[in-house]
Amino acid sequence: MGLGVRGARTAPLCLWRLFLLLCGIWTACSQTTGDGKSLYFWETGPWGRCMGSECGPGGSQSRAVWCAHVEGWTTLHTNCLQSTRPANQQSCFHVCDWHKDLYDWWLGEWNQCVPVSLQTGRTGVCLQGEEGIQTREVNCVLKADSSAADDTICEYFEPKPRQEQACLIPCPQDCVVTEFTPWTTCSKTCGLGLQNRVRSIVAPPLFSGLPCPNLTEFQTCAPRACEGREMVFSLKVGGWSECKLASLQPPPTSSAAPSRTARQARQRKGKERKGNRDPEMRELIKSKRNRNKLNRLEDELWNVEIGYQSRQVVCVHRNGSTVSLSQCPHWSLPETFQSCLMTKDCVVSEWSVWGSCSKTCSDPSVPQGTRSRSRQLIRLPTGGGSECPQLEESQACEPEGDGVPPCATYAWRTTEWSECRVDALLSQQDRRRGNQTGLCGGGVQSREVYCFQDYAELHSYIYNNKDKQEGQSPNSQMPSVPPLLSISYEISASKPVNVLFCKGTTLSFKFRRRTITNYPTGGEGNCPHLVEAIPCDDPSCFSWQLVKLEECIPEEDMDCGEGTQTPQVRCINSEGTEVEKEMCVDEVYPSFVPCVVPCPKDCALSLWTEWSTCSQTCSSKTAEGKQMRTRAILAYNAGEGGSSCPNTSTLQEVRNCNEHPCIMYHWQTGPWGPCVEDTTTSINSSSSAEKSTCTVGVQTRKVICVKVNVGQVPPKKCPEAPRPESVRPCLLPCKRDCIVTPFSEWTECPTSCETGTNAQKNKQFRYRMIIQMSANGGQECPDVLYEEKDCPTPSVCPGYRWKTHKWRKCQLVPWSIRRDSKGAQENCGAGVQTRAISCRQLDGTVADVVQCLKFASSMPVMSQPCQLLCRDDCQLSNWSKFSPCTSDCVGVRTRRRALVGKSKKKDKCKNGQMYPLSETQYCPCDKYNAQPVGNWSDCILPEGRVESAVGVKVQGDVKECGQGYRYQAMVCYDQDNKLVETSRCNSHGYLEEACIVPCPSDCKLSEWSNWSRCSKSCGSGVKVRSKWLREKPYNGGRPCPKLDHLNQPCSGRGDRERTAFALRLPKEGEDCPVSMQTEPCLLNRNCFHYSYNITAELREEMADECFLYGGVSSQLPALSLEKKWQMNASCTVECPVNCQLSDWSAWSDCSQTCGLEGKMWRRRTVVEASQGDGRPCPSQMEQWKPCPVRPCYRWQYGPWSECRVEEVVCGVGLRFRNLSCFVSDGSGDGKSSIVEDELCAGLEQAVDGDKNIILEETCTLPCPGDCYLMEWSDWSPCQSVCVKGQRLDFTPVQVRSRAVIAQEPENIAQCPDQEWQSRPCSIGECYEYQWMGSPQPIWCQRSDGINVTGGCPPVLLPGTDQSCDPPCDKPQTFCSEEGVCMCEEGYTEVLTAEGTLEQCTPIPVLEIPTAGDKKSDVKTSRAINTTLPTTVQPGRVGRTWYLQPFGPDGKLKTWVYGVAAGVFVLLVFIVSMIYLACKKPKKPQRRQNNNRLKPLTLAYDGDVDM
Repeated sequence: MGLGVRGARTAPLCLWRLFLLLCGIWTACSQTTGDGKSLYFWETGPWGRCMGSECGPGGSQSRAVWCAHVEGWTTLHTNCLQSTRPANQQSCFHVCDWHKDLYDWWLGEWNQCVPVSLQTGRTGVCLQGEEGIQTREVNCVLKADSSAADDTICEYFEPKPRQEQACLIPCPQDCVVTEFTPWTTCSKTCGLGLQNRVRSIVAPPLFSGLPCPNLTEFQTCAPRACEGREMVFSLKVGGWSECKLASLQPPPTSSAAPSRTARQARQRKGKERKGNRDPEMRELIKSKRNRNKLNRLEDELWNVEIGYQSRQVVCVHRNGSTVSLSQCPHWSLPETFQSCLMTKDCVVSEWSVWGSCSKTCSDPSVPQGTRSRSRQLIRLPTGGGSECPQLEESQACEPEGDGVPPCATYAWRTTEWSECRVDALLSQQDRRRGNQTGLCGGGVQSREVYCFQDYAELHSYIYNNKDKQEGQSPNSQMPSVPPLLSISYEISASKPVNVLFCKGTTLSFKFRRRTITNYPTGGEGNCPHLVEAIPCDDPSCFSWQLVKLEECIPEEDMDCGEGTQTPQVRCINSEGTEVEKEMCVDEVYPSFVPCVVPCPKDCALSLWTEWSTCSQTCSSKTAEGKQMRTRAILAYNAGEGGSSCPNTSTLQEVRNCNEHPCIMYHWQTGPWGPCVEDTTTSINSSSSAEKSTCTVGVQTRKVICVKVNVGQVPPKKCPEAPRPESVRPCLLPCKRDCIVTPFSEWTECPTSCETGTNAQKNKQFRYRMIIQMSANGGQECPDVLYEEKDCPTPSVCPGYRWKTHKWRKCQLVPWSIRRDSKGAQENCGAGVQTRAISCRQLDGTVADVVQCLKFASSMPVMSQPCQLLCRDDCQLSNWSKFSPCTSDCVGVRTRRRALVGKSKKKDKCKNGQMYPLSETQYCPCDKYNAQPVGNWSDCILPEGRVESAVGVKVQGDVKECGQGYRYQAMVCYDQDNKLVETSRCNSHGYLEEACIVPCPSDCKLSEWSNWSRCSKSCGSGVKVRSKWLREKPYNGGRPCPKLDHLNQPCSGRGDRERTAFALRLPKEGEDCPVSMQTEPCLLNRNCFHYSYNITAELREEMADECFLYGGVSSQLPALSLEKKWQMNASCTVECPVNCQLSDWSAWSDCSQTCGLEGKMWRRRTVVEASQGDGRPCPSQMEQWKPCPVRPCYRWQYGPWSECRVEEVVCGVGLRFRNLSCFVSDGSGDGKSSIVEDELCAGLEQAVDGDKNIILEETCTLPCPGDCYLMEWSDWSPCQSVCVKGQRLDFTPVQVRSRAVIAQEPENIAQCPDQEWQSRPCSIGECYEYQWMGSPQPIWCQRSDGINVTGGCPPVLLPGTDQSCDPPCDKPQTFCSEEGVCMCEEGYTEVLTAEGTLEQCTPIPVLEIPTAGDKKSDVKTSRAINTTLPTTVQPGRVGRTWYLQPFGPDGKLKTWVYGVAAGVFVLLVFIVSMIYLACKKPKKPQRRQNNNRLKPLTLAYDGDVDM
C-alpha cells in the first residue's frame, strides 16, 4: 500500500521532468530563426567612472556586458557569439579638480531654424507658423589652444549644455498690395493712347514668400481720331553736369599783355612820378586798397572759385529714339551752360596738445577735472561741401605727477540749538500764539547747518573750547525740558511725641520730625519745615523703645489663665536711631505686661488694636490729646466654671497723649538768593591763555525762628542743633565767550564779460556764522557777520557779428565755352556773383572767423545767382509798398511794379501772366476772441508767510487754509481761428476765481463730568468721571485721543493662603481646626490688581500743546495703606506732535514750452510726521496750475511745386518748395496754419530737427510717349512679424513703392522696372488677413479695414478645391481646410515613424446609462462603437454583448462568486508550477552558472550613477 502511494506520487514528477527535457531539446534547436539570425545578442551598460592613481590619460573605466534574448530577458553568456563580445574595460582620462582651470565647454552659434516637417517628412500648408529646431555644436576644449578634448572631462565639472532648442518659423508671407486706383485719363486727346491704374505695396515679401505683382495695369484708349498732323517730336533737356573749372589758356608770350598785378604796380609807379601826394590822400588810397582786398575774398580761408556746368538738349521721337535737333520746332534753345561755385570741403588742422587739467589736487573722491584741445580752421566749405567738424573737444582727467597737493576736505558743522519755541506747534487760529510768555510744553529748536573747510588749526581751536564747556554742561545742546504745569508733594505725618531730649546743657528741647515722601520740583526748599521742638525740663539722650510683646505665658505652668508678656525693646538715641543697649543702662527697663490665656470655658477676647492717632498735636486749657484702642469678644463663656465676658465699656481704653503745651518752635527758611561771586576761592584753574572762568560763589537765605500759631520769635527760642544753613557755596556758571567762524572766502565776481553797454555792477560778499553764543558775562559776539563790496567793473563782451561786403560783378561762363550759345555775343545771361564776408567785433574791429562761428548767428551766403539782361529781356522795376487799408478786415491792398526802358514796347513783356505788374491781398484783420481752455487748477492760497505776534517767522507759520484762488488758462484766437498770443485779447492768460480751502477742525470733547459715587460702600472702590464727543474731526483735524485698555495679570504666588491661631484651648478630647488654608488666585475674582494712575487733569485739552516731557506727576493716595508706596516716578508722556511740512517749492518750469496743456507744479515734503494725537499731514502734497497759453511755432515745408523745365517740353528740371512758419496749439492733432515768418524769427531753421534745409531739387518731366516711374508712395504703417497675434523677435518694417506709368502702347516694353524700398521701424502692428464676401465677389481684407491683394491663404479661399497630397484614402479620414489628412470625429490618429497618417482608430467612450433607460443595468458601463448608426441596437449585432454581474436588487450574482473562486485556484496552481519548475538542486557547477547569470554585479565599479 505504501509503495502504491509512493508510485502514485512519483509519476507526475517524472512526467513533468520529461516535459522539461523536451522543452530543453526544443530550445536548443530553436536558438536560431528560420532565416539564420541568432536570437541572442550582447548588451552593454554605461561606462563607469574613470579610475586611476594619477591625473591624466592613464585611467581606466569598466562597464557591464551581458547576453540578452531578443525578447528582452538575460541569459547565459554562452548563448551569444563570443567573437562579437564588446569590451568591458577601456582606458580613459582621469579627471582631477585642477583640470577645471584647463578645460571648458565651447559653444557654437545656433544654426538656422529647421522646420520639424523636414525631419519627420510630414508636410502641409502653413497657416500660422511652423515649429522648428535649432542646433549648435558643443565641444569640450582645452582653453590654452582650443583643441578638442573628451566630453567626459568637462562633464565631470558641469553638465553638457543643450545642443538643441525649439524655435518658431513664421509662414512665408507673400507681398501684399493695395487695390488699384481708378483708371487715369487717356494719355492722348486724339489717336491711340493708354490708361493706367496703379497700386502700392503695404507689406514686403518675407520668409520666401511670393514676390510683389505688377503695380501697374495698362489699357488702350482712343478718344477720337486726330484731325491734323500729330506731334511726334519733342525737345528734351538733360541734367546739369558737375561744376568744373574752365581750362586755362596757355601762358602769354613776352608780347602778350602783362598780368593784373604787374599793371597795377606800373600804374602806381607812374602816379608817384607825377608828383608826391599829401599824407591824407595817401591814407585814403591805402584804406581803399584794403577795402578792395576784403571784397576780393582772396584769403585761403575762403578760396572761392567759380566754374561752370553744362547740359545737353536733344530732340526725341515719341517712341523714345533721338533725332536731329532740326526735327523739333522751337523758337530758341535753352541755356546749355551756367556758372557755379566749385565744391570744396572744410579743411581743419591736426589736434593740438591736450591742455592742463582743471583739477589741481589729488583725491579720488573728488570729481574728475577736464582738459581740452583744439584745432585750427584752414578753409571754409563752399559750393555745398562738407561742413566743418568740431573744433574743440574735452575729456575727463586727473592731475599727474608727484607734487600734486591733496584736495581740501569739507565737513558739515552745526551751530547751537536756538531757544525752544512752543508756538510752532499751535495752529494758525489759536489765540494763544500771541502770548509767547505764557506758553510751555514741548516745542521746536533749530540750528544752522553749514559747510566747513576742515582747517586743522581752526578745527582744534573750536572743538577744544566746545569740549571744555560740554564737559561741565553735558546737556548744553539737548532740547530744553519744558516746565511742569503742577506738582504735588507729601510730608509724612508725625507720630505721638515721645520723651526725646535734645542735645545741650542750658536749654533742652523735645523734637518731632517728619520726612518728605514726594520731592517737589525745585528741591526741598519748597517744602514746609520738617522739625518741630518744644522746651523740656528733664533732658535725656537715650531711651528704651518697645519693639513688640512676646506670646502670653500662663503662670505656674498652667495651660490657661492669667500670665505675662515679655517686652522686646531696643535702645535709641534722641534722633530715633538704634544704639548699643549699654547706653540705656540708666533708664528704667520696661516691665512685663499682664495678659490672659482663655480656658476652654472662658470668654475669649481679641488682642488690643494699635493706639489711634492722637487727636491733638499738643495740649491746652481747652483741648487735650486723646488716644483710643479697642478689642472685641470672640467667644462667650461656655458654661459653669468659665469666666464671664466683661462689660462693653471695658472693651475700649482711652489715654492722654501729647500732653505738652502748645508751645512749639521751628526754624523757617526763605528761598536761596542768587549765586554771587566769592573771590576768596576758585576752582577749575585757568588755562595758559586766560584767567579762571569758573569760580565758587555763595548763596544766602533768611533763617528765622517761628513759634507755631504766633510768628517770628528770637532765635534763642529755637534749638541750635537742627538750625538750617543760611550760607552755602555754589558754582557760578562758566563764562562763555562767543565763538564765530572765520570769514568765508569772498564770493567770486563774474569772470565772463557783460553783453551790451549797460553792464550792471555786481557785488561780492563774505560771511561768518556764530557757533556759540556768549553767556554769563563772556565776550560778546561781533556785530559784523556779513561784509559786502563791489566787484570790479566787468569788461564788455567783445561780441561778434558777420559783416557782408558788396556783391562783386556777375560772372558768366567763359566766352570761349559759351560762344555758340544764346547771348554769347551780347555778354548777357545767367551767372554767379560772390561777396566777401568778414568777422567783426561790436566795435568794428576785425576778428578771427572762428569767433563768429562760435558766437555769431549763422553765416550769410557768399554767393547768389545773378542775371545780366540781354537786349530782348524784359526789365521791371522793384515792387512798391502795399497801399494802405481804409479799415481793418475790409477791402484789399495792392502793390505795383512797372516795365522799364525798351521793355515797355515789347509784346512779350506785356504778357500779364508771365510778368505781372500788380499784386493784391486782403487787408489784415485784428479781431480776436478769448475763451477758456482746460480744467480749473487746485485752490492756491496767496503766497507769503504770516507774521507771528512777536515778529519772528517760525516753521509752521505758512497759511494753510482760508480764501484762495484757482486758475483756468485762456486762449486767444484771431478771425481765422489761428492761435495768437494771449496779449492780443488783453488778457494776462488766466481766468481767476475765488475758492476756499477749508480749515482743519480738531476733535472736540466736553469738560470732565463730576465724579461718580464710589463703586463700593466699604473697602477699596473706584470713582469715575468721563468726557463725551462734542464734534468729530474733519478736514484733516487732530483726531480724538485713543482709549487703551490694558489687562495686567496678578503678580506674586499662584496661590494665596491664610492662617489662624487658637484663642482658647479646646475641650478635652477635641482638637482645634486647621490653622492654615490655601486657594488658587483667580484674576478679578479673588485676586485684583491695584495701581496708582496719573490723572488726566494735567491735559485739559491735548489739542494744541504738549504738557509733559520727561517730568513727574503724582497724586495723593486714596487709601490708607500699611505699606509705604512710592508716590512719584519719572515718566514720559507722549507729546502730540503736529505734522510739520516744508515750504512750498518754487513753481516748476512749464511742462510744455507752448500749447494748451502745459502745467506748472509745486511740491512740499513732510519734515516731521505727526505723532500721538497731533494733527495729521494733509493729503495734498503738490499743487498745479495751468501755464499761460503760448502758440507753438515751427518751421515746416510747404508742398513741392510741379517739375519745371525751362523753354522745353520735357527733361531734367527743378521743383521748389517753401519753408514757412506754422502755428498750432500743440495738441498733436496735426492742425496747423501758416503765419508770418517773423513769428518764427527766434527759432533755429530746422524741420523736425533736421537743420539741412532743402528747398529745391532736380526732377524729371517725362516727354510725350515716355514710360517713367511715379513718385514714391507714402511709407506704409509699421508692421511686425506676428503669429496668432503675438509679436516675434523680428524687426518691424515699413515699405514704399514706385509704379510705372506708360503713355504710348509701343513703348511699354521699354518701361523701367517698378521699385520698392523697406526700412526698419519701431512699435509695429500685428495685422491679420481674412477672405471676405460669399459667394461672390470674394476679396481679401486686412484687419485695419483696407482691401488688399495677397496675405490671405489661397487654400482657405471659399469655393476652391482644397485637396490633400497624397490623397486621404484611409478609412474615416478627410482632407482639412489646411490640406492635411485628419480623422473623423470619434477616431484618433495613428502616425507612422515618418509622421504620416497610418490609420484611424476608434476612441472608446464610457457610456453611463441614464435613469430613463429602464432596461439598462444601473451598475454597469460599457464601451460602444461610436461609428455605428443610431438605428443599430447594441447587443444584437456582432460581438457587442456584455455580462451583468449585478442583479436587479443591486447585489452580486451567484456566478460571480464561482468565477472568482475558480480564478483564485488557477492562480495558486500557476504559482506552484512556476516554483517547482525553477527549483533546482544545489550543485557546485550550478552555483557557477548562476554567477554567470549576474553580469551586473561583476562589472559594478561603485558608481552611484548606475
